[in-house]
Amino acid sequence: MKNEVLTLAEASARIVSGEILSIAGHPAYLAQLPKGTWIGGSSHYFVTSEGGKKIENRLYCTSFDEAEAAEIRVIAPDNLTDIATGYQTGGASLILIPAFGHAHRRFAIDAPQNPALFAQPLMGWVAGTALERIGQDHAIVIDGSTGQTHEDAAIVMHLGFAKGVTPNLEIVNIFEQAGDTATSIIFETSGFEAEDAMINGAKRNLARYLTAQNWDTRLPLIANYGGAHLNVSIKSVDADTGIVSFYAPVQEGVVYRPAAALPDDYAQAFAGSLCDKVTGADYSCNCILNYLYGEMEGKSVSGFTGPMTFGEIAYMLLNQTLVRLELQKAA
Repeated sequence: MKNEVLTLAEASARIVSGEILSIAGHPAYLAQLPKGTWIGGSSHYFVTSEGGKKIENRLYCTSFDEAEAAEIRVIAPDNLTDIATGYQTGGASLILIPAFGHAHRRFAIDAPQNPALFAQPLMGWVAGTALERIGQDHAIVIDGSTGQTHEDAAIVMHLGFAKGVTPNLEIVNIFEQAGDTATSIIFETSGFEAEDAMINGAKRNLARYLTAQNWDTRLPLIANYGGAHLNVSIKSVDADTGIVSFYAPVQEGVVYRPAAALPDDYAQAFAGSLCDKVTGADYSCNCILNYLYGEMEGKSVSGFTGPMTFGEIAYMLLNQTLVRLELQKAA
C-alpha cells in the first residue's frame, strides 16, 4: 500500500496501469479520471508530508498493491443493510458516503445495529465540500469502474488480499471520558438532534443544560462500546429552541459522558496520540473538526497523511477520531 499526492495525469496513469485505488480530491478532478478499479470521494483538506493544507489541484491516491481482487458496488440509501454482501474471507472493505444526504443519515443511525458489518474490517470516510461552500455544493462519490458520480449513495469496494496479508483496523481517539462520576446522558431516541435527555437520572432539556454549564462544544460526548471510546461531536446548541445538533447520531439507551479537557493544546494532544501508531504506509483519514480545532493548517501531524473528512468510518460513523487500516504481512 502506498499513499501519494498526484497530478491528474499521474493519477490517470496509475488507473490505466491497473492499480486498485482509493482517490480523494476536488470533484472537477475526480470527474476527469479514466475508468478503472478505483473509488473516489470529494475532499478539499489534507494532511501531507508538508503539513495540513487545502488542495484543489491534485489528488490524494492510495494504491492497494496487496489486493488480489476488488469488487465495487453502489448501494442506495434504503439498501445499506446489504453492505456486507461481498465481504471476502480475510479481506477488508472500503466505504465512501457523501455528506448530508439520506445515505449519510441512514448509515450513521443503522450501522451500529447491523452485526453483519463487523465480520471483517470496514473502513472509510464521508466525502465533503469546501467549508465555505457547505449548503451550496454537493459532496460526491464516484464509482471509478463506470465513471458514475453519486450524491446520495454509498460506494463500497470489497478487497481480497494475497495470502499472508492481514488487515487490521484501528481507531485513534485523543479523548477520554471525564470519569466514572461524571455527568451521564442517556437519549430516548437515536438521531442527529436531541431536545430532552436523561441527565444524571432526571429528564432535562439538553441544550439549556449545556448552556448553563458553559459547555466547551469542542469536546465531544463519549460512549463506551465494548471498551472502545467513541465520540459524538456537538454541531450546535440552541438554548432558545432547546435543540442540540450533532455531527454523528446519538444512540438510544447508550450512556454518554462528557470528554475530559485535554491536558495539552489540541494540536499537541493529537500529535502525541499518533506517535508510533500511524505511518505513511497506512490507509487513514482524520476528522475535519480535528483539522479546525487543532489548527493543523501548515502543521505536520506525526506520521499521519490523508484526507480530512466530514466523518470517519470504522464499522460505524465516528467523529473527532483518526481511523487507520494497516495491512500486516507475514514474515
